[in-house]
Amino acid sequence: MKRMSRLLVISAVSVALTASTATAVVAREAAGPRPAAAARQAANVSRGTLVSVEHLRTLTARQVAAELAGDEGGAWDTGTVRHGLDTFRIVYRTVDPYGRPTTASGLLALPRGGDRRLRTVSFTHGTELFKGDVASVSAEAWGQAPALTYASAGFAAVLPDYLGLGLGPGPHPWMDVPSETTAALDMLRASRTAAAQRGRELRRGVLATGFSQGASAALGLARSLQEGDDGWFRLRAVAPVSGAYAFRDAELPALLAGRTEPKASVIYTALALVSFNRLHHLYDTPAEVFRAPYDRTIEGLLDGTHTGQEVVAGTPDSLDGLLTAHGRAMLAHPGGRLAAALRITDGVCSDWTPEAPIRLYYADGDEQAVNANTTHCRAALGAHGVDAPLVDLGTPDYGGSRHLGSQQAGTAAVVRWFRSLR
Repeated sequence: MKRMSRLLVISAVSVALTASTATAVVAREAAGPRPAAAARQAANVSRGTLVSVEHLRTLTARQVAAELAGDEGGAWDTGTVRHGLDTFRIVYRTVDPYGRPTTASGLLALPRGGDRRLRTVSFTHGTELFKGDVASVSAEAWGQAPALTYASAGFAAVLPDYLGLGLGPGPHPWMDVPSETTAALDMLRASRTAAAQRGRELRRGVLATGFSQGASAALGLARSLQEGDDGWFRLRAVAPVSGAYAFRDAELPALLAGRTEPKASVIYTALALVSFNRLHHLYDTPAEVFRAPYDRTIEGLLDGTHTGQEVVAGTPDSLDGLLTAHGRAMLAHPGGRLAAALRITDGVCSDWTPEAPIRLYYADGDEQAVNANTTHCRAALGAHGVDAPLVDLGTPDYGGSRHLGSQQAGTAAVVRWFRSLR
């Protein structure tokens, strides 16, 4: 079954929307306001500590190239493949959005041969609806391709699953940049330990990149590294691809006005309300914002245990079928807790001044992450005196989606830029 075009900041309703063999039980977190700077308060001593490392695959350079070229959604570029590689599933200690101890998982890919001391790429993925669709669990080419690309080019590739995805407990706090940042930073720490156990060293400078939802996460990690939140790692460069950096001023208006792919608009809007409500308490009952019968089903449907197929089947085809008048008004004119949450999400471009090289990658006419997001981000960075060149990826196509195509084209472009930075 072909993938439907993915959702705006989702890297995956899934190229084939196929179910993974992985299953998980999601424990719901209590809603409510978070303490200030909670993610930096609790469990600092154990953050990034390895819980387990499982070797998954060994591939020769020829096998890597064949896997990248053989993706049925569309062949990935193989021009930088130089090495074979090993992949590992890592489980590590981190903190939840409230600063409480928890665990998360991710994928580490190490090149076979080459330098003992490795330059490190952190790749943060786009939205996944199902816990088992992330790269540490699923062998699907879509999720694996960035890890294979960067590791076969000689980098250590570090791919966090985020909280609540992969083997992590609880629901995933979608588009919550603070928890995406802590999960990504702690994955780097755990990967450094895992690499050392195999006789490899991860260098201090981190090359941060990510796609769609992961573009914002990459900027969050970049800011954290620049601010010295880790004693070893530092920011070397950052290259986000097709992000929703201006969720309030660009993405939400596009969703509500029907300027994005219709089904994607429905699922992203539902994700925004459900996920933000878990952390920020936007409504008392789902019926305030969701029409029947979805008010009784939507929160359970987006708990991470349902496949993309199930989410597509269980949601309406238009926002008019999903939202109440109050729900639409809340998104059209954000106030109160929603406005506060969006200021955090949208602060990835406006609340800091990058000191490392930065490039913003995008595809013309992206049907999910509208291009206004990228121009807003560049303008916000420019207001701080930062030159952030825009890299136009043209009109790439992956399974009928320009948005998905931008991850494929962006990965090919970013790996070459990272290789040029010495």
